[in-house]
Amino acid sequence: MHKHFSIFSLLFFLAVASYSQEEESPEEKVTDTVTNSLSTDVMVMDDSLTVKKRRNINPLAPSKAAFYSAVLPGPGQIYNKRYWKVPLVWGAIGGSVYAYTWNNDNYKRFRTAFKRRQAGFTDDEFNGEGNFPFLDDGDLENQQERFQRDRDLWLVLSIVAYSLNIIDANVDAHLKQFNIDNNLALDFEPYLDLNAVTNNPTYGMALTIKF
Repeated sequence: MHKHFSIFSLLFFLAVASYSQEEESPEEKVTDTVTNSLSTDVMVMDDSLTVKKRRNINPLAPSKAAFYSAVLPGPGQIYNKRYWKVPLVWGAIGGSVYAYTWNNDNYKRFRTAFKRRQAGFTDDEFNGEGNFPFLDDGDLENQQERFQRDRDLWLVLSIVAYSLNIIDANVDAHLKQFNIDNNLALDFEPYLDLNAVTNNPTYGMALTIKF
């Protein structure tokens, strides 16, 4: 467990370090603006009239979004106003952690029974006297190895889901500021469509590109 906790701690401190490195020094704050934001001029053409708009860009937004998701999965997506992603993040990470815990508990059960059999005891829960059928030493060892393998797999998937949650928040914050024209947009969002023939709803994800 100390090993698993160290892995999660390493990911958390890497995210904090990334956030800290992107903080501006006092000299940079004086040179830049008081609000730590940049401004870009956007030319908007409206027939014969040219209007010049000023749009503020916060260079620390991606780091903040990643930091929030590193502390707790989900707030980074809320910070980016991608609320529909929060249940997906919680479901992916929560499901992976639950599967890891379930396999780890079963691994411990079979490991304890196998160790007691090796020590000469026959009072484990798999001796055929309880609600479970009798399992010999070979069966106990196989079940122990199976749950150990599945447990380790779900641990990796949990770390991947947690990391993707941070990466998604950071990249999404970058993309939100990349679009400087209302006529240009790239978005990935869920959609609902009705079949014209059967009138049955169709659910899915849509990648929308606007020019």
